[in-house]
Amino acid sequence: MNMKRHLALTRAGIMESLQYRLGTAVTLFANLIYLVLVYFLWKAIYASAGTDVVNGMTFTDTMIYLILATALFNFLEMFVVWDMSRSIQSGKIILDLLKPMRFREYTFWSYSGSHVVLFALTFVPTFIVVLIVTKGAIPMGINLLWFALATVLALIVNFSMEMIVATICLYTESTWGINIVKETIVLLLSGASIPLAFFPEGLRQVVDYLPFRAVYDIPLTILLEKNGSDTIEGLLPMFGLQAAWALILTLAGTLFWNYSVRKITVNGG
Repeated sequence: MNMKRHLALTRAGIMESLQYRLGTAVTLFANLIYLVLVYFLWKAIYASAGTDVVNGMTFTDTMIYLILATALFNFLEMFVVWDMSRSIQSGKIILDLLKPMRFREYTFWSYSGSHVVLFALTFVPTFIVVLIVTKGAIPMGINLLWFALATVLALIVNFSMEMIVATICLYTESTWGINIVKETIVLLLSGASIPLAFFPEGLRQVVDYLPFRAVYDIPLTILLEKNGSDTIEGLLPMFGLQAAWALILTLAGTLFWNYSVRKITVNGG
């Protein structure tokens, strides 16, 4: 019964996403502009470095990583915090809480449809183009299966972080500033904006154990078979880190939500 509900929410999300094709087209165009800027920025960085390899990565390696990171970001991006803030301000949150499904579960599966659409319309085409342009620079083998698993865990970690920040809305009713800070930190420390290989060694050792790396860097590292991820010995620590943070953040977020929802007020009520 629960699976039927989940699939129904996924289908609804797919249909809703397909109704806003112009929004998807605008997103793709904006990403194209962003990638052009990134290309010239890193081209200048490598030119000034005077070497073809910086921190173990060639210019081609860096561009492949950043292009796929952008596509993965579009696929994994959620707007839970914005939606929560608007729901509280409008009072819609009460109707959501009355639905015959736990709120966290309902919220997660409500976004699943958009993830399916964005994966098909953004990540897959980007992956194919990169594969063709680089003439097979991306390994094609069992790493694709491990990448799919790592992406699912990344989705759970990302959702859990979103829900924790969104729960703060129950106290503040508006989390614009907090969410901007959260997004900036995630993009910087997850490897989505700058490959973690370019971080200072001391900072890198700290970032390696934070949950942000589990969202973008680990899936991309596995996909590109870097840092020993082409072996079981290299994969286990990465999956272990993702699974640990998925469990910790899910439990922490659930407890925080269950406690906070009792104190909800809507328009002074």
